[in-house]
Amino acid sequence: MSLVSALGSAILPVLSVAAVGFLLGKTRDVNVDSLGTITIYVLTPALIFHSLATSEISGGLAAKLVFGVALFTVVMVLLAEVVGRLLGETEPVLGALVLSSSFPNAGNYGIPLSAFAFGAVGRSTAVLYIAGQSLLMYTVGVYLASRGEGTDLRSAAVEVFRLPLVYAVVAAWLARWFGVVPASDTAAMETLKLVGDSAIPVMLLMLGIQLANTKHGAAVSRVGVSNGLKLVVAPLVGVGVALLLGLGSNPAVARVFILECGMPAAVTPLILSIEYDSGGDGRLTGPEYVSTAIFTSTVASVVTLTGLIALLQSGLLV
Repeated sequence: MSLVSALGSAILPVLSVAAVGFLLGKTRDVNVDSLGTITIYVLTPALIFHSLATSEISGGLAAKLVFGVALFTVVMVLLAEVVGRLLGETEPVLGALVLSSSFPNAGNYGIPLSAFAFGAVGRSTAVLYIAGQSLLMYTVGVYLASRGEGTDLRSAAVEVFRLPLVYAVVAAWLARWFGVVPASDTAAMETLKLVGDSAIPVMLLMLGIQLANTKHGAAVSRVGVSNGLKLVVAPLVGVGVALLLGLGSNPAVARVFILECGMPAAVTPLILSIEYDSGGDGRLTGPEYVSTAIFTSTVASVVTLTGLIALLQSGLLV
């Protein structure tokens, strides 16, 4: 796939829907929290259950993929922590830098883009990726966002079990294990597919609305390191993890995994940094840093992801 083809077939469809959300966020007072609640508690669980229940990805490969997400996240957290400390950053900006660098937007950007670029296997793999990342986001991510407040990892882990997506993953795998997944042409599965498919455009609209309401302040000059880690270093780490775990035995899954690793900064860290905001370092707060990293890395990702998709489709990386 050429750069132009990657841009036209994968990036532009995603950006066009997000752009509608951006314009909507600029011209109307949209309650994105309500959209988020619907997405988290209804649309995403349906998407996850249907995608996993009908996925052709084996249980062993799925477990390897989730482990790869964990390994990738740990490596990126350690790299960002070291770089941040070398730069002299302190809490809460240090935590914001680590969050922005380590957690890609695998959900409302990654799932649609993977589906456009790699079809059904792209969607299934991306769903598995976000399921694994969510477990880490609400444990390690909460700890990073709140460590200035003295919150321990154990209490942060409780947040995981408030997420319906966890139960959707368990339900899908139990249904597959016991062989009770309904046929794809039944009313139940067609309804789940209809509801789950609607999650993709809603996620993109939410992304656009959130970007429209992001305040950047004086953080632009300080997020370059985070963006470099997220858009340049992270895909390389993803390639290393994919090769280390042997994901290349299924090239399509390996390519989606690497693509997800190369996504721009996720939105959830912004929610966490706001929740545990403890002020700033006199120049910048955690939420200001994260919101600016989200906006700038998303804009820059048009270039980096176009190139990454072209490389992945050509088979040069895996």
